[in-house]
Amino acid sequence: MPEVIFNGPAGRLEGRFHPAKKRNAPIALVLHLHPQFGGTMNNQIVYQMYYMFARRGFAVLRFNFRGVGRSQGTFDHGQGELSDAAAALDWVQTVHPDARACWIGGFSFGAWIGMQLLMRRPEVEGFISVAPPANLHDFSFLAPCPSSGLIIHGDNDKVVPQKDVQTLVDKLKTQKGIVIDHETIPGANHFFENDMDDLLQRCGTYVDGRLGLTPEDHINID
Repeated sequence: MPEVIFNGPAGRLEGRFHPAKKRNAPIALVLHLHPQFGGTMNNQIVYQMYYMFARRGFAVLRFNFRGVGRSQGTFDHGQGELSDAAAALDWVQTVHPDARACWIGGFSFGAWIGMQLLMRRPEVEGFISVAPPANLHDFSFLAPCPSSGLIIHGDNDKVVPQKDVQTLVDKLKTQKGIVIDHETIPGANHFFENDMDDLLQRCGTYVDGRLGLTPEDHINID
């Protein structure tokens, strides 16, 4: 799990990169929750999603948005963080240029940033959005959403009410050419504090299904 520093639009960005063993392995970028509410690349959901992708052979990067940890710059209400995410994807593609596919995973604020990024990067073919803050941010830019993906949240989320996520899902499901999978975890709150295993199992099962992987294909990275 090498520590990496790469150049972003507002200065250096700090990350952790897990290289892939195969030259044409897919890439995954994992984005953290709101920087002003304790969000870092070491958040448990981000950390576990990072390893979920790594066990499936991905080259994976998680990083701190500007102003978090050792990343330079200051919080920019989403616009700058989107530029950070684009720079992070550029960096991974530079070190892993033969990737056959690209995925984005995001939690809360990171899900909002990730879904904006996939609108700008046609190479992104899959996404996992965990607790996307549909009540706090405008998702109307997904017109249309260019990629199929999984939206997953808890039905006891007090930060992002279930009805707001459901409205977003219903809107996306009317679009042709993509498939939006939607899962709700009973009793789970915004941070999935007692439901992390269930969350990760569902995310992993979704990736396995999309890529045609079985448990025998998973890599032991412990």
